[in-house]
Amino acid sequence: MSEATSEQDVGDDWAAALNEQNAAAGGVEVDGDIASAPAQEPRAAANPAVFQQFEGSGARAATRNDIDLVLDIPVQLTVELGRTKLPIRNLLQLAQGSVVELDGLAGEPMDVLVNGCLVAQGEVVVVNEKFGIRLTDVITPSERMKRLNK
Repeated sequence: MSEATSEQDVGDDWAAALNEQNAAAGGVEVDGDIASAPAQEPRAAANPAVFQQFEGSGARAATRNDIDLVLDIPVQLTVELGRTKLPIRNLLQLAQGSVVELDGLAGEPMDVLVNGCLVAQGEVVVVNEKFGIRLTDVITPSERMKRLNK
């Protein structure tokens, strides 16, 4: 078999494959020349997807039930006045009445952490001879995500 005959057979195979593909797609036939595309007839519609319809109240009720599952989970709330680093030698010398200098300044807002994650800042208040914290700035969820990525 000569190379010319072999190339012609391969070309015929490609033309046949393209014709088959185009016929299936309703496109152009390939006979060496490109013919104009015939007007396509509308195809039969595919079966529509079947999805469960959600009702507004049902979705809210499901969310409400989901949050009820976690409402009783205990978390650790910490109010941080400040931090410092000190050598073990100085730590062992601490006694009653010792003063430890922190990096926070007097009057600065304190950090409120839940399970170690910053969620708010606030100021100290005294209510009925007990210390408390008044939240002055609550960290948004997007800001918390930014801080976690650092």
